[in-house]
Amino acid sequence: MARDLEIILLRSFVTAVRVGSISRAATALGHTQPALSQQLRKLESTVGRPLLHRSTTGVLPTRAGEELLPYAERILSLSEQALTEAGRALTGRCGIGLLEDLAAYQLPQAFADLAGLHPDATLEVLSLSTAEMRRAYDARRVQLVLDAVGDLPAPPRWTVRRPLVWAVGPGVDVTADPLPVVLFSNPCVWRTSLLESLEHAGRRWRVAFESNSLAGVLAALRAGLGVAALMPSNLEPAMSIPDPRALPPLPDLELGLTRHPRSEGDPLADAVEATLRRTI
Repeated sequence: MARDLEIILLRSFVTAVRVGSISRAATALGHTQPALSQQLRKLESTVGRPLLHRSTTGVLPTRAGEELLPYAERILSLSEQALTEAGRALTGRCGIGLLEDLAAYQLPQAFADLAGLHPDATLEVLSLSTAEMRRAYDARRVQLVLDAVGDLPAPPRWTVRRPLVWAVGPGVDVTADPLPVVLFSNPCVWRTSLLESLEHAGRRWRVAFESNSLAGVLAALRAGLGVAALMPSNLEPAMSIPDPRALPPLPDLELGLTRHPRSEGDPLADAVEATLRRTI
């Protein structure tokens, strides 16, 4: 008998991973916690492998969960796009400014799917410094910007909170004193969050490596230089901490979307914003 991946189960799984907690996912989806847990167990039964590491502090995807996540996100995005975009043709150009951590993994496929549905439309994704993004926004090279709220070029239309998780390089002792940390160069919202979490927990730390790019931070982690804070979607399976309680909890990151006033009423910009909302 053929096995099918049910949309409702995939949505429960993706939401649990995004918020890092079954109880918070249940609240976000309007379910009870037991009902959501049952849906997750049913999905695990369908896949035939555990998808989540469960602990008192929340959930993290297993290796199988990491492998399923991009497929689940794309299935959900395609399903919603098919319902909203089919039957209409969009044209024109839309520039999107993205936080690099989102542009590196989660959103490009969603935009590729949108572009595939509308071949006469042009999408341009830019990841720039805060100052450069502001200039691109003022010049209307980008119509929408999704970034940390404090780095947006204008007040947000809407905001969303996303978890940060610890990532550890091979051979790194998370009990080391001082703890070696890999940081994004200033200015960076969650650089401050990471260091404040360590300070509040009474953990001494030292800067082992800094980079102004996600690629640089990931390379330092792969080289075993220390620990870092990442979005779950950028966490490679080998970087997961076996016991999340070994390090203090990290605060959520608040993201926001700004849209240029002159893009109001533009159907392509509307579709891009809808894609961002669905994916984020």
